[in-house]
Amino acid sequence: MSTYSLKFKKVLLLIAIGTLGGLIAIGLNKVFTEKETPKSFSLHQNAKFTLAEKMADAPIAFDFVSVSEIATPAVVHIKTITKSVSRGPSMNPFEDFFGPGFRMPEQGGPQQASGSGVVINSDGYIVTNNHVVDKADKVEVVLNDKRTYVAEVLGVDPETDLALLKIEESDIPFLNLGNSDDLNIGEWVVAVGNPFNLTSTVTAGIVSAKGRNINLLRQRGGEYAIENFIQTDAAVNPGNSGGALVNTRGELIGINTAIASQTGSYSGYSFAIPINLAKKIIADLRDYGEVKRAILGVRIQDITQELADEKGLDSLNGVYIPAVSKGGSADKAGIKDGDVILKIDDEYVNKSSELQEQISKYHPGDKINVLILRDKKQKEIEATLLSKDGSKMIANDIKREEKKILGAEIENISRDERLALKIRNGVKITKLGNGQMKSKGIPQGFVITHIDKTPVYTTTDAEKAFDQKKGAVLIEGVTSDGNKEAYAIRLDK
Repeated sequence: MSTYSLKFKKVLLLIAIGTLGGLIAIGLNKVFTEKETPKSFSLHQNAKFTLAEKMADAPIAFDFVSVSEIATPAVVHIKTITKSVSRGPSMNPFEDFFGPGFRMPEQGGPQQASGSGVVINSDGYIVTNNHVVDKADKVEVVLNDKRTYVAEVLGVDPETDLALLKIEESDIPFLNLGNSDDLNIGEWVVAVGNPFNLTSTVTAGIVSAKGRNINLLRQRGGEYAIENFIQTDAAVNPGNSGGALVNTRGELIGINTAIASQTGSYSGYSFAIPINLAKKIIADLRDYGEVKRAILGVRIQDITQELADEKGLDSLNGVYIPAVSKGGSADKAGIKDGDVILKIDDEYVNKSSELQEQISKYHPGDKINVLILRDKKQKEIEATLLSKDGSKMIANDIKREEKKILGAEIENISRDERLALKIRNGVKITKLGNGQMKSKGIPQGFVITHIDKTPVYTTTDAEKAFDQKKGAVLIEGVTSDGNKEAYAIRLDK
């Protein structure tokens, strides 16, 4: 064999070894990086390396350290004690998601269970799942710094699986509420909770779907159950229930509620209640101790291709109305069987779950604009929402309208009014009597948005703010025509 041939074979061998080594290195790198950094999926090659370039330009999106530092102190460990009960075979649908025996006491002595909760303001208000505290005789809250309190259950809502707790403490870490409507599929999120009693556990994943209906709450017999879950692949396990789902800005955008599992442990997907759905529920539980639920009075159905073909619909957009309840809000407004609801106020709806979530944000008596499709023509209809008993009034409305502050009567404002005035919160002055409000020139119809820079959401907030103030108080808000104004009032104590 010639010297040239030997050299050539050596070169080929070196190339082969080098190539194999590279393949092995790439393979090992993929194994390890996929376990450590979920973003490694982006290493699949394409012509322009578009995804890799985007990731390189946005390293902050993957900085989970800062997010964890914000979220962890505001997530609490909830421990419950339930007295001995006797029960037959389990009918708890949550066992399908959290495993056999989850929160189901056996015969015998007191039973203990645990979950998670999220502090939503510095005064000790905590949101969690209803199933975490359901039927508990004692609810204990352990803060991240190990301080322990007995919590009061202010109210629960089985229809959304939410509960509101209160501890007697102030100036504690809390999470700002984000906007779950702004979430995008593929966006990174962080789950914080106490799985298996492992406190302050942080996991990360992406939003894998929105508006997910898993029929969990309806299995419990909830007539008005609302499911519009955020689906993620962040690892969630028993004990995470009631914990925080946080975006990369450290804002609370969901309450972790369930997992899809045949074993009771994490198998790939978890589900969280969107915070935009929870906001109204939380406010009602705080103000009334229960949810004041508005009803449109329609049966609803997602539009499939089969349904569109059957009903002669040109598109799959909107939510189909197979039947309208006689005497209900929709019936009185002129909505008919066979209509398609396209939009509620300024929000388009393409799923039954989306329509349910939009309606859930309102109170009985609120007016909404409903964009419908009928005979292939769009039509806008104004509807006044009713309560379950057909009333336009919610409990405590009369009492609320009689509340007087500094000689003025105030009331909560509707979502329509907030949208029209381009504000997020406020209470409206409905009548001016002889008092400081009138003497300072504050006009009737003025909406108070802040008292001494503190946001005001309800009449209860306003009353509490004035009761706690002394001396000069700054009142900020907007007039009925949208002009921002501020007034200084001295309180006589």
